[in-house]
Amino acid sequence: MATSASAGTASGPSQYSAPTPGGFRAPGPMKRTAGTASTTTARVRPLAPANASAAPTFSSSSSTNAQPSRVWTLKDFDIGRPLGQGRFGRVYVAREKESGFIVALKILVKTEIKREKFERQLRREVEIQSHLRHPNILRLYGYFYDEKRVFLILEYAPRGELYKLLKEVGSFDEPRAARYFAEIVNALEYLHRKNVIHRDLKPENILLAGDDSVKLSDFGWSVHAPTDRRSTICGTIDYLSPELVSADQNQGVEYSRAVDVWSLGVILYEFLVGHPPFEDPTIPETYSRIRNVDLRFPPEVSAEARDLIEKMLQRKPEDRLPLADVLEHPFLTKNCPETLAGLYRPHLPSDGADAGAASGGQ
Repeated sequence: MATSASAGTASGPSQYSAPTPGGFRAPGPMKRTAGTASTTTARVRPLAPANASAAPTFSSSSSTNAQPSRVWTLKDFDIGRPLGQGRFGRVYVAREKESGFIVALKILVKTEIKREKFERQLRREVEIQSHLRHPNILRLYGYFYDEKRVFLILEYAPRGELYKLLKEVGSFDEPRAARYFAEIVNALEYLHRKNVIHRDLKPENILLAGDDSVKLSDFGWSVHAPTDRRSTICGTIDYLSPELVSADQNQGVEYSRAVDVWSLGVILYEFLVGHPPFEDPTIPETYSRIRNVDLRFPPEVSAEARDLIEKMLQRKPEDRLPLADVLEHPFLTKNCPETLAGLYRPHLPSDGADAGAASGGQ
């Protein structure tokens, strides 16, 4: 479930037509209760959002250099309009009352999480996302919970899903596609350097900030993998790589972070053409086209774009273009040199040891 980007202060009452938390109407199976969100702390290290002067401190009880922990509850937020709905609940724009800082509040229903056996994924999502610090990755500021729900305090991305914009316009011209794509690649390069595999890259999981920059989101299927090998088959059909669709669904398959590079190739094709390259009415035929790398380009796709997509959509994972080389490809250097020059390239430990303690799971 994606939230919709740069955090900030409220622009006016029109954003907040919903009642304050005391009159919060919970969606679906959730019911309005008095005194909700009565226990827990936001268990992440202290963060400093872009406009830190306006932001509250979402601190951690476990951080050695942290400020005193704050126990967050639903009463600390004014709840605004809904931003989206997912499998386990909804996302709302919200305002922290004391500071006026705007966030996206992701509200998950515990019974739904347990029914779908998604507890491990949620724990992993929190552990991974709370340690990520990149301008093109959606921030997780903290979380809290009550008896029935889990609340994730996320960076607010006001322009919403990139997927919705793509469907509105049909496809992107090459300069716009290149600009978005360069930022996505840069964010993914950061993840991989921290030994995190996203495993569910698609336009629905990419949000847009107020300045039209991208925000990679939804880390429910992500995993911290220092060995660069995983076995759990997950993701969305149109973006799965050949090694995943060829696997025995009962036994799994060993794969690496190269599955994310494949998904990038699919995304760039979709940006330029308007639909994924292996899309087909039936799942078996889609799988067949992916396994055979049945890639067909319309004539309007340029030679540079085609070359880059083909180099990422290679059947063998080891043949896929490294992300550093993707950022130096002529398609990007020609179409978005200013974006490339402004990319965030932090120094990281070579072993990605600071990526968080989220290495559990498959």
